[in-house]
Amino acid sequence: MRLRGKKSFITGAASGLGRATAELFAREGAKVFLADINEKGAEEAASQINASHPDAAAPPAHHGPLDVSDEEGWKKILPRAAEAMEGLNILVNNAGIGGGGTVEETDFAHWKHVMAVDADSVFLGCKYAIPLMKPHAPGSIVNISSIAGLIAGHNMAAYNAAKAAVWLLSKSVALHCAKRGYDIRCNSVHPTFTDTPILKPMEDAMGRDVLLGKLTRQVPLGRIGEPNDVAYAVLYLASDESKFVTGAEIKVDGGISAM
Repeated sequence: MRLRGKKSFITGAASGLGRATAELFAREGAKVFLADINEKGAEEAASQINASHPDAAAPPAHHGPLDVSDEEGWKKILPRAAEAMEGLNILVNNAGIGGGGTVEETDFAHWKHVMAVDADSVFLGCKYAIPLMKPHAPGSIVNISSIAGLIAGHNMAAYNAAKAAVWLLSKSVALHCAKRGYDIRCNSVHPTFTDTPILKPMEDAMGRDVLLGKLTRQVPLGRIGEPNDVAYAVLYLASDESKFVTGAEIKVDGGISAM
């Protein structure tokens, strides 16, 4: 019960890393609010979590729709989540999309879309969650960046830029909260290739076996990540076990950044 009594808000929670994180948080004693643009998927995930905890005094999981690039959506859903959970002290900015293409190939519309979903969303989440988290401190913000936010690729211009923005924004937020004395920490997590729906376009294009072979050859540990590999890193940063960790980054990359 590493998160007993905590109240958490997780974006992109209908599937992949977000869903794995929500399920783990609930097992560790937290209330969770699953937000996703896929409202039906968030509802199904929340229902499954609640069915797994039939003895809970109150439903551990709540859900709601959110387009993370929409400022008004954030303004509406965060107070709703805080009311449903009777507080808010953990924010996990997980929602994101991929986006390949070199700087010459990437059109401006695509660039803006990737930046909106992957970077603007983190700014909006932090901006509007912090006022709600302050009365329920200690608090923790965990932003999901990527190893691609630390190591560039020739054909990932928009994605590299967006995920690098998440990395340094996390540090700025950490310093802001520390300077104001809010007792809210902020850190980033940097996964490499992980077996989630973000890989589906590549899997559809080349087949799963070919894709896995291509990706695992780039990872020193010889495999791609599983959602829980990342979720457990998020759990540590969300919990009070990491009470002296802020403005930091955890790489969950199978050794790629060590090369």
